[in-house]
Amino acid sequence: MRSEQIKTGVGRAPNRSLLYALGLTEEELSRPLVGIVSSYNEIVPGHMNLDKIAEAVKAGVRAAGGTPIMFPAIAVCDGIAMGHIGMKYSLVTRDLIADSTEAMVMAHQFDGLVMIPNCDKNVPGLLMAAARLDIPTIFCSGGPMLAGKLKDGRRTCLSHMFEAVGAYHAGTLDEDGVRDYEENACPSCGSCSGMYTANSMNCLTEAIGMALPGNGTIPAPYSARLRLAKKAGMQVMELIKKDIRPSQIMTEAAFHNAETVDMALGCSTNTMLHLPAIAHEAGITISLDASNAISAKTPNLCHLAPAGDTFMEDLDLAGGVYGVMKELTKKNLLDLSVMTCTGKTMGENLEHAENRNPEIIRPVENPYSQSGGIAVLKGNLAVDGCVVKQSAVAPEMMVHEGPARVFNSEEEAIAAIYGKEIKPGDVVVIRYEGPKGGPGMREMLNPTSAICGMGLGESVALLTDGRFSGATRGASIGHISPEAAAGGTIALVEEGDRIFIDIPNCKIELKVSDEELQKRRAAWVCPEPKIKSGYLLRYAKLVSSADKGAILQA
Repeated sequence: MRSEQIKTGVGRAPNRSLLYALGLTEEELSRPLVGIVSSYNEIVPGHMNLDKIAEAVKAGVRAAGGTPIMFPAIAVCDGIAMGHIGMKYSLVTRDLIADSTEAMVMAHQFDGLVMIPNCDKNVPGLLMAAARLDIPTIFCSGGPMLAGKLKDGRRTCLSHMFEAVGAYHAGTLDEDGVRDYEENACPSCGSCSGMYTANSMNCLTEAIGMALPGNGTIPAPYSARLRLAKKAGMQVMELIKKDIRPSQIMTEAAFHNAETVDMALGCSTNTMLHLPAIAHEAGITISLDASNAISAKTPNLCHLAPAGDTFMEDLDLAGGVYGVMKELTKKNLLDLSVMTCTGKTMGENLEHAENRNPEIIRPVENPYSQSGGIAVLKGNLAVDGCVVKQSAVAPEMMVHEGPARVFNSEEEAIAAIYGKEIKPGDVVVIRYEGPKGGPGMREMLNPTSAICGMGLGESVALLTDGRFSGATRGASIGHISPEAAAGGTIALVEEGDRIFIDIPNCKIELKVSDEELQKRRAAWVCPEPKIKSGYLLRYAKLVSSADKGAILQA
């Protein structure tokens, strides 16, 4: 056991004295030491129940003959961080989480790990750590929030809440209406109830094989979530016994499976940042260029919020992630030979899976579309690519051309949208919000929700070198690479320039001649950094472009 390095032999007597100081007994020290990485805190709704999940996991570990020892990981609530400087600190926590978890595990030499994440950057951060450390590991998330219900009986969620603010500014919703959403959109603990980033990543953790069935979809308040946690605690002991490590599970084929499920589910565009970053830690390269090829042959089977009016609890009842994967096997789109944390292959795991509701999980014979939920666009405006959640784009906006309305920050754009300066047909451009330029690559849920709430969601596009919340819908195109701060073409766009968007053909073009762009480039001066101290300054110096997953480079 790895833990022998801290507990065996006369030379480790000082180490043992400190372990005894924790109240551990000789009997407990004779067993495998299992690190329980709990992301519990009292500021993130998706994490407020993780203390109970952690206790259930610990019970499972003890029942299977291990000694659980808990330590924390941080997590940010993107919704609370939205719309102010706090959002600059969201994406950057992914690497802090991976690095700090690595430090704790290497310092204390655990034999295995149970990761307990739930929200947006917490899940990929811990997956990155798992790939990097490569010791027996299993994941058990906190689970999704239940859908809300308004006073008139309509179901609702966080994306509707943000759009309600736009509707208020448009004069179509009064203060009482906003209060109705405010009090009812988020009715329970858990990761927000649609197919937003947190739930996308928890579903993909299951699809990649690092979590037990149900991890992505069992609602947070349900007792089934506690039972799942106990099973995860017991199963990590099996992984330790058989020495099944992340490197045997997180293979290239497993990532291909995850990308395929991503397209079928209609996941958040943020998966296009996180999957490459996780794969990088596993020594695997995921290219944006491959995403369209996967999308082209993967039918989109689900329209959960914000693409539709169904929620994670509905997907769970319909058969969950495994129900979706079972449909995909009909077209031989998955590698069923890959190993999973169950100790069995994915094919064995799916033997008894079923689609229990073809209205929620469309059969492959009757998909929402023949191609997947995400598209990668390229052209002179995004030479290295950009991403859009095409499953949440109105049909009339799949091909669009309009004049650029240029803003150098999210705040400038918000003021213009609420000031009714944006007109149907416009293409809003928000730049200097990329990984380096932000720094931190803020989510643009406020401006995209404002556009939809103002009634412009089917006539206005938004482009940015920042990113979007999984709750974003509409012709919202993010991750434009190279970003403005790196001298990408988006830095050269001027007010009124024509921009052409063709999502079906994966194209995006700034209709300005090469000669004119050369003139503009020669005159371009990169603005002063927005942040000149602290962690964000260090982050800006190390972070790669969005098309590379915004990974940190030495």
